[in-house]
Amino acid sequence: MKYLKQICILMGITFLAELIHILLPFPIPASIYGLFLLFILLSTKLLKIDDIRETAKFLIDFMPIMFIPAAVAIMDSWIELSPVLHAVIWITVLTTIIVMVLSGHVTQFVIKKKGE
Repeated sequence: MKYLKQICILMGITFLAELIHILLPFPIPASIYGLFLLFILLSTKLLKIDDIRETAKFLIDFMPIMFIPAAVAIMDSWIELSPVLHAVIWITVLTTIIVMVLSGHVTQFVIKKKGE
């Protein structure tokens, strides 16, 4: 019963995110709205981490499996992708570096603020 309750909570948040996506005219994916809703609920303590811990851990454990269809789609699109492969590689490397640097700076900033 515990897992059913946790799945229902997460599916309810996902449903609300889909509704927000439909109602608002912004080009933001519903999954981003869902993450934002979950963040607000957890931050305000309206939802406690213990209410979703086991199901969230289960979903995170199986997350790598969800990347297989995307990898297959990239391999399937090799003919269209090969002429711009150099650009795709450069963009991937540069954006990865940018995200790593920005994440590091934000983490250091938060750690310093928390220590004050």
